Amino acid sequence: MSSFDPAIFSINSRFDSDHLTIGGVSAIDLAEQFGTPVFVVDEADFFTRATHWKRALEESFGPHAGTVYYAAKSFISKEVARWVNKIGIGLDVCTGGELEVARAVDFPAARIELHGNNKSEAEIRCGIEYGVGTIVIDSFVEIERVARIALELGMVQKVYIRVTPGVEAHTHEFISTAHEDVKFGFSLASGAAWQAIELIKKYPSLQLSGLHSHIGSQIFNSDGFAAAAKKLIQLLARYRDTFNTELPELDLGGGYGIAYIPGEVTLDPYIVMKELAGVITSECAAVKIAVPRISIEPGRAIVGPTTTTLYTVGTTKEVELDGGLRRRYVSVDGGMSENIRPALYGAEYLAIIANRNSSPEQVNSRVVGKHCESGDIIIREIELSRDLGPGDLLAIPATGAYGRSMASNYNHLPRPAVVAVIDGKARMIVRRESIADLLSLEL
Repeated sequence: MSSFDPAIFSINSRFDSDHLTIGGVSAIDLAEQFGTPVFVVDEADFFTRATHWKRALEESFGPHAGTVYYAAKSFISKEVARWVNKIGIGLDVCTGGELEVARAVDFPAARIELHGNNKSEAEIRCGIEYGVGTIVIDSFVEIERVARIALELGMVQKVYIRVTPGVEAHTHEFISTAHEDVKFGFSLASGAAWQAIELIKKYPSLQLSGLHSHIGSQIFNSDGFAAAAKKLIQLLARYRDTFNTELPELDLGGGYGIAYIPGEVTLDPYIVMKELAGVITSECAAVKIAVPRISIEPGRAIVGPTTTTLYTVGTTKEVELDGGLRRRYVSVDGGMSENIRPALYGAEYLAIIANRNSSPEQVNSRVVGKHCESGDIIIREIELSRDLGPGDLLAIPATGAYGRSMASNYNHLPRPAVVAVIDGKARMIVRRESIADLLSLEL
Protein backbone atom coordinates (compact mmCIF):
# COMPACT_ATOMS: atom_id res chain seq x y z
CA MET A 1 0.00 0.00 0.00
CA SER A 2 1.48 3.35 -1.00
CA SER A 3 -0.95 5.98 0.31
CA PHE A 4 -0.27 8.45 3.10
CA ASP A 5 -1.06 6.86 6.47
CA PRO A 6 -1.21 9.32 9.38
CA ALA A 7 -0.87 6.44 11.88
CA ILE A 8 2.66 5.78 10.62
CA PHE A 9 3.96 9.22 9.71
CA SER A 10 4.92 11.74 12.39
CA ILE A 11 2.17 13.72 14.11
CA ASN A 12 2.81 16.88 12.10
CA SER A 13 3.06 15.25 8.67
CA ARG A 14 0.41 15.98 6.05
CA PHE A 15 -0.20 15.25 2.40
CA ASP A 16 -1.51 18.71 1.55
CA SER A 17 -2.69 19.51 -1.94
CA ASP A 18 -0.20 17.61 -4.05
CA HIS A 19 2.85 16.88 -1.89
CA LEU A 20 4.04 15.81 1.54
CA THR A 21 4.79 18.35 4.27
CA ILE A 22 6.52 17.59 7.57
CA GLY A 23 6.28 20.04 10.42
CA GLY A 24 4.91 22.59 7.99
CA VAL A 25 7.84 22.24 5.57
CA SER A 26 7.46 20.93 2.04
CA ALA A 27 9.26 17.68 1.25
CA ILE A 28 10.20 19.23 -2.08
CA ASP A 29 11.86 22.19 -0.35
CA LEU A 30 13.62 19.89 2.11
CA ALA A 31 15.09 17.82 -0.71
CA GLU A 32 16.19 20.92 -2.61
CA GLN A 33 17.77 22.59 0.42
CA PHE A 34 19.41 19.61 2.10
CA GLY A 35 19.70 16.98 -0.61
CA THR A 36 18.73 13.33 -0.36
CA PRO A 37 18.81 10.92 1.30
CA VAL A 38 17.92 12.96 4.35
CA PHE A 39 16.42 12.12 7.73
CA VAL A 40 13.69 14.62 8.63
CA VAL A 41 12.79 14.77 12.33
CA ASP A 42 9.48 16.24 13.45
CA GLU A 43 10.83 18.05 16.52
CA ALA A 44 7.46 18.74 18.12
CA ASP A 45 6.54 15.08 17.73
CA PHE A 46 9.72 14.05 19.59
CA PHE A 47 8.79 16.33 22.51
CA THR A 48 5.20 15.06 22.49
CA ARG A 49 6.09 11.36 22.54
CA ALA A 50 8.83 11.71 25.17
CA THR A 51 6.53 13.77 27.39
CA HIS A 52 3.75 11.19 27.09
CA TRP A 53 6.07 8.38 28.23
CA LYS A 54 7.17 10.51 31.18
CA ARG A 55 3.58 11.33 32.16
CA ALA A 56 2.41 7.75 31.69
CA LEU A 57 5.09 6.47 34.06
CA GLU A 58 4.34 9.16 36.64
CA GLU A 59 0.54 8.78 36.47
CA SER A 60 0.65 4.98 36.64
CA PHE A 61 3.26 4.58 39.38
CA GLY A 62 2.82 7.82 41.33
CA PRO A 63 5.45 8.07 44.09
CA HIS A 64 7.02 4.85 42.76
CA ALA A 65 7.79 6.39 39.35
CA GLY A 66 11.49 6.35 38.60
CA THR A 67 13.18 7.67 35.47
CA VAL A 68 12.33 7.50 31.79
CA TYR A 69 15.74 6.92 30.18
CA TYR A 70 15.84 7.76 26.47
CA ALA A 71 17.83 4.96 24.82
CA ALA A 72 20.62 6.76 22.98
CA LYS A 73 21.33 3.69 20.83
CA SER A 74 18.15 4.38 18.84
CA PHE A 75 19.51 7.76 17.71
CA ILE A 76 21.56 10.36 19.51
CA SER A 77 23.07 13.70 18.60
CA LYS A 78 23.99 16.76 20.59
CA GLU A 79 20.69 18.43 19.72
CA VAL A 80 18.66 15.36 20.63
CA ALA A 81 20.51 15.18 23.96
CA ARG A 82 19.52 18.81 24.56
CA TRP A 83 15.87 17.92 23.82
CA VAL A 84 16.01 15.01 26.24
CA ASN A 85 17.44 17.26 28.94
CA LYS A 86 14.82 19.94 28.32
CA ILE A 87 12.03 17.38 28.64
CA GLY A 88 13.50 16.34 31.98
CA ILE A 89 14.07 12.66 31.34
CA GLY A 90 17.22 10.56 31.58
CA LEU A 91 19.65 9.21 29.02
CA ASP A 92 20.71 5.58 28.63
CA VAL A 93 24.15 5.29 27.00
CA CYS A 94 26.06 2.12 26.24
CA THR A 95 29.40 3.27 24.82
CA GLY A 96 31.99 5.92 25.46
CA GLY A 97 30.92 7.64 22.26
CA GLU A 98 27.32 8.00 23.39
CA LEU A 99 28.55 9.24 26.75
CA GLU A 100 30.73 11.84 25.01
CA VAL A 101 27.67 13.23 23.23
CA ALA A 102 26.02 13.69 26.62
CA ARG A 103 29.14 15.29 28.08
CA ALA A 104 29.41 17.64 25.10
CA VAL A 105 26.10 19.28 26.05
CA ASP A 106 26.65 19.06 29.84
CA PHE A 107 23.82 16.57 30.24
CA PRO A 108 23.14 16.10 33.98
CA ALA A 109 25.25 13.12 35.03
CA ALA A 110 22.77 12.01 37.68
CA ARG A 111 20.23 11.28 34.93
CA ILE A 112 22.62 9.11 32.90
CA GLU A 113 22.56 5.33 32.97
CA LEU A 114 25.67 3.60 31.58
CA HIS A 115 24.89 0.32 29.88
CA GLY A 116 26.68 -2.19 27.65
CA ASN A 117 27.84 -5.81 27.79
CA ASN A 118 31.54 -5.05 27.28
CA LYS A 119 32.37 -1.66 28.77
CA SER A 120 36.06 -0.92 28.56
CA GLU A 121 37.97 0.26 31.59
CA ALA A 122 38.30 3.64 29.92
CA GLU A 123 34.52 3.88 29.43
CA ILE A 124 33.85 2.87 33.03
CA ARG A 125 36.40 5.35 34.34
CA CYS A 126 34.98 8.13 32.20
CA GLY A 127 31.46 7.38 33.41
CA ILE A 128 32.40 7.31 37.08
CA GLU A 129 34.50 10.47 36.78
CA TYR A 130 31.61 12.26 35.09
CA GLY A 131 29.30 11.07 37.88
CA VAL A 132 26.81 8.92 35.98
CA GLY A 133 23.87 8.08 38.18
CA THR A 134 23.83 4.34 37.52
CA ILE A 135 26.00 1.72 35.88
CA VAL A 136 24.20 -1.43 34.73
CA ILE A 137 26.56 -4.35 35.35
CA ASP A 138 26.47 -7.12 32.78
CA SER A 139 29.13 -9.69 33.78
CA PHE A 140 31.21 -11.02 36.66
CA VAL A 141 34.32 -9.49 35.10
CA GLU A 142 32.61 -6.12 35.12
CA ILE A 143 31.73 -6.35 38.82
CA GLU A 144 35.42 -6.42 39.74
CA ARG A 145 36.25 -3.83 37.10
CA VAL A 146 33.70 -1.24 38.23
CA ALA A 147 34.47 -1.86 41.91
CA ARG A 148 38.21 -1.41 41.40
CA ILE A 149 37.93 1.76 39.33
CA ALA A 150 35.41 3.29 41.72
CA LEU A 151 37.74 2.53 44.62
CA GLU A 152 40.68 4.11 42.79
CA LEU A 153 38.62 7.25 42.26
CA GLY A 154 37.43 7.31 45.86
CA MET A 155 33.79 6.85 44.80
CA VAL A 156 30.89 4.61 45.74
CA GLN A 157 29.17 3.81 42.46
CA LYS A 158 25.46 3.04 42.28
CA VAL A 159 24.84 -0.05 40.15
CA TYR A 160 22.10 -2.33 38.84
CA ILE A 161 22.62 -5.87 37.64
CA ARG A 162 21.12 -6.84 34.32
CA VAL A 163 19.04 -9.98 34.74
CA THR A 164 17.92 -12.27 31.95
CA PRO A 165 14.63 -13.59 33.34
CA GLY A 166 14.02 -16.24 30.69
CA VAL A 167 11.15 -14.37 29.07
CA GLU A 168 11.35 -14.52 25.28
CA ALA A 169 9.41 -11.72 23.64
CA HIS A 170 7.49 -12.44 20.45
CA THR A 171 9.91 -10.71 18.15
CA HIS A 172 12.75 -11.45 15.73
CA GLU A 173 15.35 -13.78 17.23
CA PHE A 174 18.16 -11.29 16.70
CA ILE A 175 16.44 -8.65 18.83
CA SER A 176 15.16 -10.93 21.58
CA THR A 177 17.39 -10.39 24.57
CA ALA A 178 15.91 -12.03 27.66
CA HIS A 179 16.04 -15.75 26.91
CA GLU A 180 19.06 -17.68 28.17
CA ASP A 181 21.24 -18.00 25.05
CA VAL A 182 22.26 -14.34 24.68
CA LYS A 183 25.29 -12.23 25.44
CA PHE A 184 23.43 -9.92 27.84
CA GLY A 185 23.17 -10.03 31.60
CA PHE A 186 23.02 -12.67 34.33
CA SER A 187 20.75 -15.68 33.95
CA LEU A 188 18.05 -15.96 36.58
CA ALA A 189 17.39 -19.65 36.00
CA SER A 190 21.03 -20.74 36.33
CA GLY A 191 21.57 -18.80 39.54
CA ALA A 192 24.08 -16.41 37.99
CA ALA A 193 21.96 -13.39 38.90
CA TRP A 194 21.99 -14.33 42.58
CA GLN A 195 25.75 -15.02 42.47
CA ALA A 196 26.24 -11.54 41.02
CA ILE A 197 24.23 -10.01 43.85
CA GLU A 198 26.31 -11.81 46.46
CA LEU A 199 29.56 -10.75 44.81
CA ILE A 200 28.56 -7.10 44.49
CA LYS A 201 27.65 -7.01 48.18
CA LYS A 202 31.29 -7.79 49.02
CA TYR A 203 32.58 -4.56 47.45
CA PRO A 204 32.23 -1.39 49.56
CA SER A 205 32.80 0.75 46.45
CA LEU A 206 29.59 -0.57 44.88
CA GLN A 207 26.06 0.32 45.94
CA LEU A 208 23.60 -2.21 44.55
CA SER A 209 20.35 -0.30 44.17
CA GLY A 210 18.25 -2.38 41.82
CA LEU A 211 17.68 -4.88 39.08
CA HIS A 212 17.46 -4.35 35.34
CA SER A 213 15.78 -6.35 32.59
CA HIS A 214 15.29 -5.86 28.85
CA ILE A 215 13.24 -8.54 27.12
CA GLY A 216 13.47 -7.52 23.46
CA SER A 217 12.31 -5.05 20.85
CA GLN A 218 9.18 -4.28 18.85
CA ILE A 219 6.86 -5.70 21.53
CA PHE A 220 3.19 -4.81 21.07
CA ASN A 221 1.62 -5.81 24.40
CA SER A 222 2.52 -5.76 28.06
CA ASP A 223 2.45 -9.54 28.64
CA GLY A 224 6.20 -10.05 28.27
CA PHE A 225 7.02 -7.08 30.49
CA ALA A 226 4.59 -8.34 33.13
CA ALA A 227 6.05 -11.86 33.06
CA ALA A 228 9.57 -10.49 33.47
CA ALA A 229 8.47 -8.17 36.28
CA LYS A 230 6.95 -11.08 38.21
CA LYS A 231 10.23 -13.00 38.10
CA LEU A 232 12.26 -9.97 39.11
CA ILE A 233 9.95 -9.28 42.05
CA GLN A 234 10.55 -12.83 43.25
CA LEU A 235 14.27 -12.06 43.15
CA LEU A 236 13.67 -8.84 45.10
CA ALA A 237 11.81 -10.86 47.73
CA ARG A 238 14.70 -13.31 48.02
CA TYR A 239 17.05 -10.38 48.46
CA ARG A 240 14.86 -9.02 51.27
CA ASP A 241 14.72 -12.39 52.99
CA THR A 242 18.50 -12.85 52.75
CA PHE A 243 19.79 -9.39 53.60
CA ASN A 244 16.89 -8.07 55.69
CA THR A 245 16.59 -4.99 53.51
CA GLU A 246 14.96 -4.20 50.17
CA LEU A 247 16.40 -3.09 46.85
CA PRO A 248 14.61 0.18 46.06
CA GLU A 249 14.71 0.23 42.23
CA LEU A 250 13.64 -1.82 39.22
CA ASP A 251 14.36 -0.93 35.59
CA LEU A 252 12.19 -2.79 33.07
CA GLY A 253 14.06 -1.60 29.98
CA GLY A 254 12.49 -0.75 26.65
CA GLY A 255 11.35 -2.53 23.51
CA TYR A 256 7.94 -0.86 23.10
CA GLY A 257 6.69 -1.41 19.56
CA ILE A 258 5.79 1.17 16.92
CA ALA A 259 3.87 0.97 13.66
CA TYR A 260 5.95 0.63 10.49
CA ILE A 261 3.33 -0.62 8.05
CA PRO A 262 -0.47 -0.40 7.76
CA GLY A 263 -2.22 -2.63 10.28
CA GLU A 264 0.36 -2.15 13.02
CA VAL A 265 -0.48 0.07 16.00
CA THR A 266 2.11 1.93 18.06
CA LEU A 267 2.00 0.86 21.69
CA ASP A 268 0.17 3.38 23.89
CA PRO A 269 2.37 4.39 26.85
CA TYR A 270 -0.60 5.06 29.15
CA ILE A 271 -2.08 1.62 28.54
CA VAL A 272 1.12 -0.37 28.96
CA MET A 273 2.25 1.58 32.04
CA LYS A 274 -1.15 1.17 33.70
CA GLU A 275 -1.13 -2.57 33.04
CA LEU A 276 2.41 -2.91 34.39
CA ALA A 277 1.56 -0.90 37.48
CA GLY A 278 -1.30 -3.26 38.26
CA VAL A 279 0.88 -6.35 37.91
CA ILE A 280 3.80 -4.94 39.89
CA THR A 281 1.60 -3.62 42.70
CA SER A 282 -0.18 -6.95 43.16
CA GLU A 283 3.00 -9.02 42.92
CA CYS A 284 4.80 -6.86 45.47
CA ALA A 285 1.85 -7.13 47.82
CA ALA A 286 1.87 -10.91 47.44
CA VAL A 287 5.49 -11.19 48.62
CA LYS A 288 5.14 -8.31 51.10
CA ILE A 289 7.74 -5.93 49.72
CA ALA A 290 7.41 -2.24 48.95
CA VAL A 291 6.82 -1.30 45.32
CA PRO A 292 10.25 -0.26 44.00
CA ARG A 293 10.90 2.84 41.92
CA ILE A 294 10.15 1.79 38.36
CA SER A 295 12.25 3.07 35.45
CA ILE A 296 11.92 2.36 31.73
CA GLU A 297 14.05 2.88 28.60
CA PRO A 298 12.01 3.81 25.51
CA GLY A 299 14.12 4.75 22.50
CA ARG A 300 12.40 3.61 19.32
CA ALA A 301 9.01 4.44 20.89
CA ILE A 302 10.07 8.07 21.18
CA VAL A 303 12.19 8.79 18.12
CA GLY A 304 11.07 6.10 15.67
CA PRO A 305 7.77 7.62 14.47
CA THR A 306 9.15 11.18 14.47
CA THR A 307 11.39 10.73 11.45
CA THR A 308 10.86 10.34 7.71
CA THR A 309 13.61 9.55 5.23
CA LEU A 310 13.40 11.28 1.85
CA TYR A 311 15.01 9.64 -1.18
CA THR A 312 15.29 10.58 -4.84
CA VAL A 313 14.48 7.89 -7.37
CA GLY A 314 17.38 7.31 -9.76
CA THR A 315 16.31 4.46 -12.02
CA THR A 316 13.49 1.98 -12.47
CA LYS A 317 13.48 -1.33 -14.31
CA GLU A 318 11.12 -4.26 -14.72
CA VAL A 319 12.13 -7.89 -14.43
CA GLU A 320 10.16 -10.98 -15.35
CA LEU A 321 9.39 -13.48 -12.61
CA ASP A 322 8.28 -17.09 -12.80
CA GLY A 323 4.81 -17.58 -14.21
CA GLY A 324 4.97 -14.50 -16.39
CA LEU A 325 4.69 -12.09 -13.47
CA ARG A 326 6.71 -8.90 -13.46
CA ARG A 327 8.31 -6.80 -10.73
CA ARG A 328 9.54 -3.24 -10.98
CA TYR A 329 12.77 -2.32 -9.22
CA VAL A 330 12.88 1.25 -7.96
CA SER A 331 16.43 2.36 -7.13
CA VAL A 332 16.98 5.28 -4.77
CA ASP A 333 20.05 7.28 -3.83
CA GLY A 334 20.71 5.53 -0.51
CA GLY A 335 20.05 2.04 0.72
CA MET A 336 21.39 -0.35 3.32
CA SER A 337 24.07 2.16 4.36
CA GLU A 338 21.46 4.34 6.10
CA ASN A 339 18.82 1.68 6.77
CA ILE A 340 20.28 -1.75 7.49
CA ARG A 341 17.15 -2.99 9.29
CA PRO A 342 15.45 -4.67 6.31
CA ALA A 343 18.62 -6.64 5.53
CA LEU A 344 19.40 -7.36 9.18
CA TYR A 345 15.93 -8.12 10.59
CA GLY A 346 13.64 -8.39 7.59
CA ALA A 347 12.05 -5.13 8.75
CA GLU A 348 9.16 -3.78 6.69
CA TYR A 349 8.39 -0.18 5.73
CA LEU A 350 5.85 1.92 3.88
CA ALA A 351 6.79 4.35 1.09
CA ILE A 352 4.85 7.07 -0.72
CA ILE A 353 5.60 9.46 -3.56
CA ALA A 354 6.25 12.72 -1.73
CA ASN A 355 6.53 15.36 -4.44
CA ARG A 356 3.23 15.01 -6.35
CA ASN A 357 -0.06 13.25 -6.80
CA SER A 358 0.41 10.02 -8.71
CA SER A 359 -1.68 7.85 -10.96
CA PRO A 360 -4.10 5.42 -9.32
CA GLU A 361 -2.67 2.42 -11.17
CA GLN A 362 -0.37 0.47 -8.85
CA VAL A 363 2.30 -2.04 -9.81
CA ASN A 364 4.26 -4.58 -7.80
CA SER A 365 7.51 -2.85 -6.86
CA ARG A 366 10.68 -3.39 -4.87
CA VAL A 367 12.53 -0.37 -3.45
CA VAL A 368 16.28 -0.93 -3.49
CA GLY A 369 19.44 1.04 -2.81
CA LYS A 370 22.52 1.77 -4.88
CA HIS A 371 24.97 -0.55 -3.12
CA CYS A 372 26.82 -3.50 -4.66
CA GLU A 373 24.83 -6.05 -2.70
CA SER A 374 21.79 -8.04 -3.82
CA GLY A 375 20.42 -7.77 -0.29
CA ASP A 376 20.37 -3.97 -0.53
CA ILE A 377 16.58 -3.90 -0.31
CA ILE A 378 14.66 -1.23 1.61
CA ILE A 379 11.15 -2.49 0.84
CA ARG A 380 10.86 -6.01 -0.53
CA GLU A 381 7.34 -5.74 -1.91
CA ILE A 382 5.04 -2.75 -2.21
CA GLU A 383 2.42 -1.44 -4.62
CA LEU A 384 3.57 1.89 -6.07
CA SER A 385 2.14 4.03 -8.86
CA ARG A 386 3.07 3.01 -12.38
CA ASP A 387 4.12 6.56 -13.27
CA LEU A 388 6.84 6.66 -10.58
CA GLY A 389 10.11 7.56 -12.26
CA PRO A 390 13.55 9.14 -12.03
CA GLY A 391 13.58 12.40 -10.07
CA ASP A 392 10.53 11.59 -7.95
CA LEU A 393 10.83 11.77 -4.18
CA LEU A 394 10.01 8.76 -2.04
CA ALA A 395 9.19 9.25 1.63
CA ILE A 396 9.65 6.37 4.07
CA PRO A 397 8.22 7.08 7.54
CA ALA A 398 9.15 5.70 10.99
CA THR A 399 12.89 5.72 10.30
CA GLY A 400 14.01 7.62 13.40
CA ALA A 401 15.30 4.58 15.28
CA TYR A 402 18.27 2.50 14.14
CA GLY A 403 18.55 4.24 10.77
CA ARG A 404 21.13 6.99 11.12
CA SER A 405 22.46 5.41 14.33
CA MET A 406 23.36 2.16 12.50
CA ALA A 407 24.44 3.85 9.28
CA SER A 408 27.66 2.85 7.56
CA ASN A 409 29.89 4.11 4.76
CA TYR A 410 29.54 1.01 2.62
CA ASN A 411 30.76 1.73 -0.93
CA HIS A 412 32.18 4.97 0.54
CA LEU A 413 28.74 6.54 0.56
CA PRO A 414 28.63 9.52 2.96
CA ARG A 415 26.04 9.23 5.73
CA PRO A 416 22.96 11.46 5.33
CA ALA A 417 22.14 14.69 7.12
CA VAL A 418 19.56 14.89 9.89
CA VAL A 419 17.20 17.86 9.67
CA ALA A 420 14.77 19.01 12.37
CA VAL A 421 11.52 20.67 11.31
CA ILE A 422 9.11 22.63 13.47
CA ASP A 423 6.53 25.35 12.81
CA GLY A 424 7.38 25.60 9.13
CA LYS A 425 11.13 25.95 9.66
CA ALA A 426 13.92 23.50 9.02
CA ARG A 427 17.45 23.35 10.34
CA MET A 428 20.22 20.82 10.08
CA ILE A 429 21.20 19.18 13.38
CA VAL A 430 23.67 16.65 11.91
CA ARG A 431 25.33 17.65 8.67
CA ARG A 432 25.76 15.32 5.73
CA GLU A 433 29.14 13.66 5.52
CA SER A 434 31.28 14.53 2.54
CA ILE A 435 33.84 12.57 0.58
CA ALA A 436 36.41 14.87 2.20
CA ASP A 437 35.25 13.60 5.62
CA LEU A 438 35.86 10.02 4.51
CA LEU A 439 39.25 10.78 3.00
CA SER A 440 40.32 12.71 6.10
CA LEU A 441 40.78 9.39 7.89
CA GLU A 442 43.29 8.17 5.31
CA LEU A 443 47.02 8.22 6.16
